[in-house]
Amino acid sequence: MRNESKVNELLREATEWRLIGLFFECPEGEWKKNVEGLAGEVADDNLRKAAEFSKAQAGEGLYHAIFGPGGPAPAREISYRDWVQPGYLLSELSAYYDAFSYSPATIEIPDHIAVEAGFISYLRMKEAFALMRGDEEGAEVTASASRKFIDEHLSKISERMAKSLAESEIDYLVLASDALFRRVGPDRDARVKKILPVLSNPDEEVECSM
Repeated sequence: MRNESKVNELLREATEWRLIGLFFECPEGEWKKNVEGLAGEVADDNLRKAAEFSKAQAGEGLYHAIFGPGGPAPAREISYRDWVQPGYLLSELSAYYDAFSYSPATIEIPDHIAVEAGFISYLRMKEAFALMRGDEEGAEVTASASRKFIDEHLSKISERMAKSLAESEIDYLVLASDALFRRVGPDRDARVKKILPVLSNPDEEVECSM
């Protein structure tokens, strides 16, 4: 099969992204069964370890304490954005999802980390299927959208969330957030904010007024 190795790589990545997203969903219903099933399909040792830890650690109460209102690691992108209105962000995300006919498997809101990670899993699948059909152009469009989405959205969350969860001692979330950050990388648009104003002429005398 043409592009067979690339297709297999994309399918592997799709499974890993889906598992990462699942780790950030509320652990209710068939959650543990689904985690166990996906963990058996991935080769990433840290994700497999996270799945093992989750058997004893994951619980609805703990989940809401960490990711709920006032928790140490917000799960929504808007919590990490300083100058973006919630309505605009949700509209932008919905446009992404609609463009690729993405229907999240979770009931979480569109800017939730589980939904966004699930979207990358979905795009990896679409790219793989496009290559299997010989649709090189469609595959590149999907790959480009994936890169752009990661840069514009997931990168705003991953590093700060990983740092917050690193102190939680909840092993499965520490490993899951680290796996997410390793795939996303730092926010390329991050800027160091200036605390003090810069004078155009440092030698200019400025009077203090009361």
